[in-house]
Amino acid sequence: MSEFLEILTHARRFKAAVKDLSVEELRDLANKLEKIVAEREEEAAEEAKAQADRLAKIEEIRQQMESVGLSVEDLGVVAAAKPVKKRAPRPPKYKIEIDGETVTWTGQGRMPTVFKNEVEKGRSMDDFLID
Repeated sequence: MSEFLEILTHARRFKAAVKDLSVEELRDLANKLEKIVAEREEEAAEEAKAQADRLAKIEEIRQQMESVGLSVEDLGVVAAAKPVKKRAPRPPKYKIEIDGETVTWTGQGRMPTVFKNEVEKGRSMDDFLID
């Protein structure tokens, strides 16, 4: 805890810290603290209202589920039943053989260096198409 908060929360230390303040300055300080307390109370009330609204909606949904004959466990089955589908890899569209090594490319993404070098030499990508 910071030293300021220790002074503020300990009565004797707080009294010693504000002993040089006038009554007017103390009233001003008290008003500022009251505003802070009121803001905090308002925030807490808003949070409580939001939580109450949330709980009311949950209860409403629970009652709807109950009237249809569903339970929370049924929701778990539905959520777990949808597996993530993974796309099959794309077949290669281009093929080139350099120094006895075959390099293939789907035509998507960044062009491999071996293809890029051949294209820069004047060859066409059509030369590398897989039949």
